[in-house]
This record gives sequence, structure tokens and C-alpha cells, in this order.
Amino acid sequence: MAELNTGGGDSGKKGKKVRSKKQNSGVDLTAMVDLAFLLITFFMLTTSLSKPQSMDLTMPDKKDVQDTDKVESKESKTMTILLGKDGKMKYYMGRFEEPYEGEGPIDQTYGKDGIRKIILQKVSNLKSKGLEGKEGLVVLIKATEDATYTNMIDILDEMSITGVKVYMISDITDAEKAIMQ
Repeated sequence: MAELNTGGGDSGKKGKKVRSKKQNSGVDLTAMVDLAFLLITFFMLTTSLSKPQSMDLTMPDKKDVQDTDKVESKESKTMTILLGKDGKMKYYMGRFEEPYEGEGPIDQTYGKDGIRKIILQKVSNLKSKGLEGKEGLVVLIKATEDATYTNMIDILDEMSITGVKVYMISDITDAEKAIMQ
């Protein structure tokens, strides 16, 4: 413990009346500092640090892909989602040249009232028609060069939320790029 006492000393004169020394009152902060460090250590050790979240995504090498690896899918079960700049998104069912049921590329937004609602409607339509099969809805995700990483993560999150089992990230065609401009 350390204390600092000042004042009230003997001035070196003899023969004067001896008075008792007045001590300055002092507060010892050693115990408080010890307690502060104990609390800091306790909270550092008991706090759970945020762990980075990751999504499992298996992508094949382009070298290994052969024409025999193609998966056939019905137009009524195939949805293509196009991602563009500034969060712009369009979707269509079937083939680009001849969309299924005449629905061409339609503008859409992210979130529960956007693409998620559309995907859930398409899945329920397949179930009601008995066309679901073992893979259900097949989604092709195509992003332009202007699409951001966040847009891709958002659409992959939508696939996870809606329970789409088969989805693929594919290269965008020139005709689809023109639509997204």
C-alpha cells in the first residue's frame, strides 16, 4: 500500500511545544484497481466471441464438367433468376426464348414479399399438380458482372429459407445480359 503524506513536519526549532503531527486523510485505491482487473478478466473470459458464418456450397471444376453430366429438367420446374446491378433482379420460368406459360423476365425484389413469395408459390403449384418429383423446383442463378457479392449471398439465403434442394450458379447469356441493362 502506498500513501502520500504531506505537511505537519518538524521545522527544526528546539524548545518549542511539541504538537502531534496532522496526517492528511488518504484513500487507498489498490483494492479497487485489483477488483477492476478481476472484473475485466472475468468478462473477457466469459464473453462469447461472434463466430463467422459460412454457407456450404459445392461447385464443380469447369474442367470436370462434361456434356454427360447435364441434368434434364422440365420447363414447368425450372426457374431462372437473373441478378444485376443496384439490387436489380428478374426471374422467368422455363427457357429464355419461350418462357413457360408466357411469363417473360419479370422484375422482382429480395425478401419475404419478393422472390421468396414467388418461389414458395411455384413450389406449392408443383405440389398441387403432382409434378414436384424428388428434386422439386430447380433454380438457375445467373449474375451479371455488375451484381454484388451481397446480392449473390441474399439469393443463396433465399434458397436456404425456401428449402429449394436443387439450385445452380450458372453463366449468364448475352441475351440475358441485354435484358438486365
